[in-house]
Amino acid sequence: MSSLSTPSKESIILRGVRVHNLKNINIDLPLYQLIVITGVSGSGKSSLAFDTLYAEGQRRYIESLSAYARQFFERMDKPDADLIEGITPAIAIQQKAATKNPRSTVATVTEIYDFLRLLFARLGTIHCLKCGSPVIRDTIDSIVDQLYQLPRGSKIWITFFWNQPNHLSLLEKDGFYRVVQEGKIISLHRLKNSPASGYDVLVDRLSLETGSPEERERLVDSLELAYKKGQGRLKVIINGQEERLFSAHLECKQCGLTYEEPFPNLFSFNSPQGACPRCHGFGDLAVLDEDKIVPDKSKTLEEGAIEPWTKPVSQGMMAELLHEARRRGIPTDVPFGELKEEWQRFILDGGDGYYGVKGFFEWLQTKKYKVQVRVFLSRYRKYIPCPVCGQTRLNQRALSVRLGGKSIGDVVRLTVREADEFFASLSLNPYQQKIGERIIREIRNRLKFLLEVGLDYLTLDRMTFTLSGGEAQRINLAATLSASLVGTLFVLDEPSIGLHPRDNQRLVNILRSLKERGNTVVVVEHDASIIKEADFIIDLGPGAGENGGRVIYQGPFQKFWQCRSSITAAYLTGKKTIPLPSQRRHPREFLIIRKAHQHNLKNIDVRIPLHVLTCITGVSGSGKSTLLYDVLYQGLTGATSSGFEKIEGADLIDKTILVDQSPLSSSPRSIPATYTKAMDDIRELFSQTREARLLGYSAGYFSFNTRGGRCEECKGAGQKIIEMQFLSDIVLPCEACKGKRFKKEILEIKYRGKNIDEVLQMSLTEAVEFFHDSPQILKKLSPLIEVGLGYLRLGQPTTTLSGGELQRIKLAYHLVHQKDKHILYLFDEPTIGLHPDDIALLLNCFQKLVEAGHTVVVIEHNLDLIKCADYIIDLGPEGGDRGGEIVAAGSPEKIVASPHSITGRYLKPYLK
Repeated sequence: MSSLSTPSKESIILRGVRVHNLKNINIDLPLYQLIVITGVSGSGKSSLAFDTLYAEGQRRYIESLSAYARQFFERMDKPDADLIEGITPAIAIQQKAATKNPRSTVATVTEIYDFLRLLFARLGTIHCLKCGSPVIRDTIDSIVDQLYQLPRGSKIWITFFWNQPNHLSLLEKDGFYRVVQEGKIISLHRLKNSPASGYDVLVDRLSLETGSPEERERLVDSLELAYKKGQGRLKVIINGQEERLFSAHLECKQCGLTYEEPFPNLFSFNSPQGACPRCHGFGDLAVLDEDKIVPDKSKTLEEGAIEPWTKPVSQGMMAELLHEARRRGIPTDVPFGELKEEWQRFILDGGDGYYGVKGFFEWLQTKKYKVQVRVFLSRYRKYIPCPVCGQTRLNQRALSVRLGGKSIGDVVRLTVREADEFFASLSLNPYQQKIGERIIREIRNRLKFLLEVGLDYLTLDRMTFTLSGGEAQRINLAATLSASLVGTLFVLDEPSIGLHPRDNQRLVNILRSLKERGNTVVVVEHDASIIKEADFIIDLGPGAGENGGRVIYQGPFQKFWQCRSSITAAYLTGKKTIPLPSQRRHPREFLIIRKAHQHNLKNIDVRIPLHVLTCITGVSGSGKSTLLYDVLYQGLTGATSSGFEKIEGADLIDKTILVDQSPLSSSPRSIPATYTKAMDDIRELFSQTREARLLGYSAGYFSFNTRGGRCEECKGAGQKIIEMQFLSDIVLPCEACKGKRFKKEILEIKYRGKNIDEVLQMSLTEAVEFFHDSPQILKKLSPLIEVGLGYLRLGQPTTTLSGGELQRIKLAYHLVHQKDKHILYLFDEPTIGLHPDDIALLLNCFQKLVEAGHTVVVIEHNLDLIKCADYIIDLGPEGGDRGGEIVAAGSPEKIVASPHSITGRYLKPYLK
């Protein structure tokens, strides 16, 4: 570890930090620098960056606010440290999507939509819902401008409509003596046949000549008088022939329909004033999916073709269906797909006194207040675009307002790049420019930052819960950049996630831009191209868990190369590398996806080799996740049949498993020992001890989730939470069990000198040594060590684990439970959060799966993993609409040889 220099006033000073596995460490971080924290997985990087720096910066800022304001903020725990000085207000930008709310979109989370609503309310033009004509309010100035565009010498008559033909004396009293009738000017006293509706009363006759001040003043006075007498409406007759209608109101001059002035809430799908009345602002409608109701059309009614009625609770409905079918002559022993169309419709839709399947579901809708009913309904639903609003979420009044020929619904359907081009080319008159200039500048400023973080391919209406962790983090980064904050501590968690190596330099430029504004930027990162750009490095280690938490190096990047004890430095200098495979497998069998066209995929045929390790690569937004999840996984599991024509070779696979980074459980009671089922064997061992048998303690007594052996004071949680209204909650160990979760008498039962609590406090590595002669436990725990998780404690809540750790726990579980002959494993960026040393372990596990006869398909940007693949499918050439095609496919050597592959260009140095 490098020695500490004398603390500077321009430093964040940390002394005696003991958060999680950090070993009483001392660090001085220079302010206003780009700082990278690196080290092997589990070495304490997140503990330092988020649970110490961010937590303390945020906590101090919140505690400086009033008691009233503090109640609206998330309460942060005070880090366990002797001293923290010089810290500034902190903002954390993490990998997690901010919300699961379907109303949250790229446009709303970046505030672009707020500015769009304001822009359309101020500058948008209403178009008539009936005839489509523009609905414009005519001001006196705009009328004058239009009239002076007529040829010089044009003669005009200015009139207003009088709708009281029986009260002509009122007109004469106000000084009006002439009307225009059938193109002629007629005196009031010469009128004989009064039209039922009224007259066009003449206000003035002018010849537009020079446009002199006197002429303009007369024209303006006449127009104002016509507006006043005509209740905001007037007509100008040009040269006795052409008629032009003008109105101070928002009304269609063709249909006469009047409209309200647009206002920002009219364009909000969260407001009843703007939301589509059919879908209530969601853009989609939940409807019954007949393919889920009758998943197997080769089955007969007697065999249970109607899937929801095959459940025990639905036997009454099934009996009634069979009775109705026989009574009406519908065969019950013929496959459903071979029944007449009218019979199929009768079974599904009902009619003539029979409710049918849909009638049954309509009845269930009245019982939605029951959780089990909502779960049941969700199994047989699908979502379709709202036919009324076309997924724009807005009502027709909002969509009738246009700017630059587009409605607000059209604008949010654009990609970030297309939207930027639209506003760059938007033509506004001087009056509109004065009003809209600042609003458009704010919109384009936010679009610029989204472009800079490599998200040009996202559409503005993309829902945020569909984004990857990396995309969500970069959107938050873009939103932060647009706020122009200074004097702030920014803490980022692997911002390079989801980025193609091509885009890393762009990310570095953004991080430096944040720093140059007067901020301190702390980044947890494993990517070499980001680490090399750091001003200051903190390397933690040497190992993970209890073997980590120490400072291996802290100081400027230039001296980091010389640190011989750093594994990270060894990889950066090339002293240590992940070796290329000695030989690559040559695939003989393939899954073939025909005409994949989901999202931006361009009707492509994709060959996925079996019994090998395959990487799907490509720039961000090129269609990798769409291909892996929406087409391959959903197609093979039967969740959808859309987005592709067919998948050939599916019969060669016994099972398809998606291993993602979703939480194992939201409960802190979920631990590695319970997830791997090792806890069952451990409890059984304790129940077989002599003391346990004498006292009659079964295996259930050694579970903290059930009554019997758990501490009833804390219900097996081991802690009590005391809520403090305006301060952080205080978490105290349970006084009854001292945080050990179990009753005192249960803790007296020991196996090889250890009680159940002491066993759960062991690391996985220690547990494997402790249970060395228990094959069942070893079988379940050893794979966790193989994937580099030996530092985790047996009893560590899975809610405290990172996304990468969760994915590796799932991988370890599948290494144990390989019951099917041929499993297709699908992974989405499994190297997230992994140090190169851990990637080597992960690769070894992948190779084991393939050697066992399985197939592994991985979406990946990490070049160390890509170079070890047997086969690569490279998508592109760009993201969004410019992606979705296969640029190259084959071995890594073939990808490198392709002149069109951007991935190949960056992969080439790794194959030497």
